[in-house]
Amino acid sequence: MSAKAISEAKGKELLNKYLEGTAMVNKVASVKVDVNWNQLIADHPWLNQEKLVVKPDQLIKRRGKLGLIKAGADLKGVQEWLQTKLNKDFQIGAATGKLKNFVIEPFIEHKQEEEYYVCIYSNRYADTILFTHEGGMDVGDVESKAAKLDIPVDTDTSADKITQKLLTKVPASEKEALSKFIFTLYKVYKDLFFTYLEINPLVVKQGKIYILDLAAKIDQCAEYLCKAKWGDIEFPPPFGRDALPEEAYIADLDAKSGASLKLTVLNKKGRIWTMVAGGGASVIYADTICDLGGASELANYGEYSGAPSEQQTYEYAKTVLSLMTEEADSRGKILIIGGGIANFTNVATTFKGIVRALQEFQQKLIEGKVVIYVRRAGPNYQEGLRIMRELGTSLGISIHVFGPETHMTAIVSMALGKREIPSNPKAMPTTANFLLPGNSQSPGGSRRGSFEQNKSSSCNSESSVPSKVPKSTEQKETQTTALFTKETKSIVWGMQARAVQGMLDFDYVCSRKDPSVVAMIYPFVGDHKQKFYWGHKEILVPVYKNMDDCMKKHPEADVLISFASLRSAYESTMETLNYKQIRTIAIIAEGIPENMTRHMIHVAQQKGVVIIGPATVGGVKPGCFKIGNTGGMLDNILASKLYRPGSVAYVSRSGGMSNELNNIIALNTDGVYEGVAIGGDRYPGSTFTDHIMRYQTDPQVKMMVLLGEVGGVEEYRIVEAMKDGRITKPLIGWCIGTCAKMFTSEVQFGHAGSCAQGTTETADAKNKALKDAAAVVPRSFDELGDAVRDVYNKLVSDGTIVPKPEVAPPTVPMDFNWARELGLIRKPASFMTSICDERGQELLYAGIPITDIFKEDMGIGGVLSLLWFQRRLPRYATKFIEMCLMVTADHGPAVSGAHNTIVCARAGKDLISCLASGLLTIGDRFGGALDAAAKQFSEAYDSGLIPMEFVNDMRKKGKLIMGIGHRVKSINNPDMRVVILKEYVQKHFPCTPLLTYALEVEKITTSKKPNLILNVDGFIGVAFVDLLKNCGCFTREEAREFVEMGALNALFVLGRSMGFIGHYLDQKRLKQGLYRHPWDDISYIMPDSVDPQL
Repeated sequence: MSAKAISEAKGKELLNKYLEGTAMVNKVASVKVDVNWNQLIADHPWLNQEKLVVKPDQLIKRRGKLGLIKAGADLKGVQEWLQTKLNKDFQIGAATGKLKNFVIEPFIEHKQEEEYYVCIYSNRYADTILFTHEGGMDVGDVESKAAKLDIPVDTDTSADKITQKLLTKVPASEKEALSKFIFTLYKVYKDLFFTYLEINPLVVKQGKIYILDLAAKIDQCAEYLCKAKWGDIEFPPPFGRDALPEEAYIADLDAKSGASLKLTVLNKKGRIWTMVAGGGASVIYADTICDLGGASELANYGEYSGAPSEQQTYEYAKTVLSLMTEEADSRGKILIIGGGIANFTNVATTFKGIVRALQEFQQKLIEGKVVIYVRRAGPNYQEGLRIMRELGTSLGISIHVFGPETHMTAIVSMALGKREIPSNPKAMPTTANFLLPGNSQSPGGSRRGSFEQNKSSSCNSESSVPSKVPKSTEQKETQTTALFTKETKSIVWGMQARAVQGMLDFDYVCSRKDPSVVAMIYPFVGDHKQKFYWGHKEILVPVYKNMDDCMKKHPEADVLISFASLRSAYESTMETLNYKQIRTIAIIAEGIPENMTRHMIHVAQQKGVVIIGPATVGGVKPGCFKIGNTGGMLDNILASKLYRPGSVAYVSRSGGMSNELNNIIALNTDGVYEGVAIGGDRYPGSTFTDHIMRYQTDPQVKMMVLLGEVGGVEEYRIVEAMKDGRITKPLIGWCIGTCAKMFTSEVQFGHAGSCAQGTTETADAKNKALKDAAAVVPRSFDELGDAVRDVYNKLVSDGTIVPKPEVAPPTVPMDFNWARELGLIRKPASFMTSICDERGQELLYAGIPITDIFKEDMGIGGVLSLLWFQRRLPRYATKFIEMCLMVTADHGPAVSGAHNTIVCARAGKDLISCLASGLLTIGDRFGGALDAAAKQFSEAYDSGLIPMEFVNDMRKKGKLIMGIGHRVKSINNPDMRVVILKEYVQKHFPCTPLLTYALEVEKITTSKKPNLILNVDGFIGVAFVDLLKNCGCFTREEAREFVEMGALNALFVLGRSMGFIGHYLDQKRLKQGLYRHPWDDISYIMPDSVDPQL
């Protein structure tokens, strides 16, 4: 949602900070349920010094008339009044809730004639200031009696204009102060991205201005711009619907995700729960449940969309199921897992997350007698539906599963007993994602025929390339010529390889001569070329860092598709508008601040550029051109016959629902001629009317479909055009959001613009107006397909539409990765790994989630046991690993590895180079004795040699015993590292046969020379062999194999790396210069003379 209400206390805090002294500072003390009165009085001493007014601060309107204001009382009176109100239930209309938040302010005594009313709000074309000299509780119908000042977008006002337009009935003595105040208030309104600001009453007393009551909304999307100005801000829920922990959890998931996750609990005791994919679809499912009599049983509203991961859908589903199964119902419960036809979300992936949650709640679902209804389609939906069908069998509960062959909301009718449940629904005759080679029949042969492409079609005609778009005004349609033809060329902003490939595949299947994407812009890399497929062959598409370079080299491109993020979409769009060649811009991002969007629209209209979006998937013109991910993947494009034009044009807000309209129209008519999703934000770049009027003037369009929404008034422009005869073609219209009237508190639906600000903005009022204007309006979305079919059949019967035979489109090869995803092919992997998996929501070490590793405090030793040995070794073993790393971390700067690291660091090399220099010295002579010692001692022990025989044998062979001997330490001056390790091993290891054997060898060697001790390398080597063989986690063969692989030397390498890094940092910190070895430490041995004959 974009416009969100804030508390009165927060609103007054912002005005105090930015009104520049034009009004008196508001003193506000907030009171909550856990109020500490002593602390509150200490923070606000004026509470004991002034008369007070107290009122709830919970987005409640008309508090005075509801008896929720106590004025003129002292602190004791306020406290006594609050005892009867604070944390008590209160009913306002149909909503009942607890009064939890109040504000206390100084009471400003004043007369009725000192009360004024001021309100600022925004619309598509202007900001409006309403002012009346009669404010207060009985202000009445403000619109009819207030003075009004409209400030068009990209213009400003002045104090003089405010005085002339608004203050005509204000006493002359107060005009200057009021005009200055309103001027500053409007400046704050714009600077802080308010979308609504109402003050009633505004009191002017003795030349001073007081803000008594305030209601405000701000543009949440502007947080990244205004965070410093706003400070910490909370958006309270509507009265009567307290935010539950589960709602807060989903909101937190949503904030951390690029996907959209929404959950609003309406009735925890309700029987009907929903888990719906898509913002538009979520509204439609709620509508249909309410339209079919289930409003009182609807438990929740929410959505998951934007390609959430398996883990995210798991968390979402788990939260919904936990709420659903909290209380049982003797009648059982219904779970609707629904959605339209996805454009790019992998249905199987999201369903896997839902399946995990359902399996987790299996017993509770059975006990609760839950029946599940599933309807979904989109990429990989066949696999998703298969998973769901199999789940029903394994869970032991009823799961009814349907795909795109079933109307989207038919499962609601089935669930409520309004429609029979088909036992074997007929599946679509599609083959995965693409037509396979040799398949000459187009999928969906049962669908209706289409027009043959002919020379009069705007997709084929050379002469149909549109001329320059005429300049428009804010109240006129943007253009009436075609946006796209078969020759349309586009530029894609953003590195969106998947979307571009989808566009090229669409072009190919539409039999276009050339690709529709000529270039890409991506400012974060240098100019280069990106490889894509054009049918069977590979092509290169240039990618530019600079937009100006791209435009100059591709003057034929007249469409820009922007995948820029919400933070950069505005700037990149404004830059694009400087290039006259661009006639259409599609903005995919949602969440652009409304003030920026309005400015963008205004500039675009001045330049005659059509903007589709923001917050859209785009649009499609079958047989010609598609924007980005519109229409989904090729299986849906083929099934919906989007590769050739039909007779029906549509416009909707929702991108997901535009794909569903493609399906509905293809099922019931000869197909889509053009479809546009204008976007879900409050101010879409182009409007319903812009596109409907284009369709009206296009002779290839025979009928039109409008899918409107609750909120806004754009649908009424369609009504006006129908009434005055500008629209004459048959129009089927439906506005979603009819369920809003059933809710006891305000619910913000999936799109930022879908929230009614008045009766005329409700879906019911719009549907009635459309019907009164002679549009065909079904009784519910559930009957939309029937209405479309009836109108189409009538046009066929009267000869307006003449269906034509189908022509099979070209086949497109399936991408290797997608074929593998669908399980159609297999290929040997280039690599195998068994220790780590980063593909899911959470990193796994040997199958153990990283969160569990921290929860169980496994430490670095535990991590090494997983990554090196694929085992969870006992705690004593992981502790020993950590001790080994500690004692091998460093042994001073003189040893060869540290010396090399230091020399390299002093030569100015980087960390990696210096570390590598030190590590490369590790071998048999330095640090590599762990493996060798382990092998020598193990072979001797396993062969049955007694220690003396082992020593004598090694002497006869002329070999050193690895791990024996030390340059400094001796039997009389022991190495404390070995002492520490020996004490630990002998205390904690279950048995140490090889260590005991090595210590016996040490007794023999030290009897000859005291420094021939078991050194730290030897000790670690033999002790680790004892660990591997006797901890119970490895077989003898596995233990031997780890020694052979060099696992023991790995301990030294890892440990000593810490020391080498320490020496590198030490040298840099000490700023040591280039090292040169001193001459006096080098013995120069040169020959006396050189024989010239040699």
